[in-house]
Amino acid sequence: MKAGQTQSYDIPLHDIKPIVDVQEYSLYYFLGVSIFVLLLTCAIAYIVYLWFKRRNAFNIRKEHFKLLNSLDLTDTKQSAYAITIFGATFKDDSPRHQEMFANIINRLDMYKYKKEVKEFDSEVVGYIKLYEDMIDV
Repeated sequence: MKAGQTQSYDIPLHDIKPIVDVQEYSLYYFLGVSIFVLLLTCAIAYIVYLWFKRRNAFNIRKEHFKLLNSLDLTDTKQSAYAITIFGATFKDDSPRHQEMFANIINRLDMYKYKKEVKEFDSEVVGYIKLYEDMIDV
């Protein structure tokens, strides 16, 4: 280069192609997979939550069934009241249950609302045991 001349940077390049836009979808694929995994994780967490909730749920029917079966029938007055309260949980299971519960309530009336009561007679105990056997929990 001679003195006084400036160097030109506008050299025509014949081997290099112009810049071309490349369609890049990897970000969209990544977002799609991430959202799918997030939704799948949320669904699994919800199912596990429902399982634990159902597992630990309080079941009034089971509790009343246990209480009915564990009654001390020698304590006549308390047993009569307890059978009336806990037995009512199962009375609507079928028409047969309703009839049996009404029959027991009629027989238990003589053991309630009094200061002193005698022991259950064998017929009442038989009806109580039959009603306990009828119950499905």
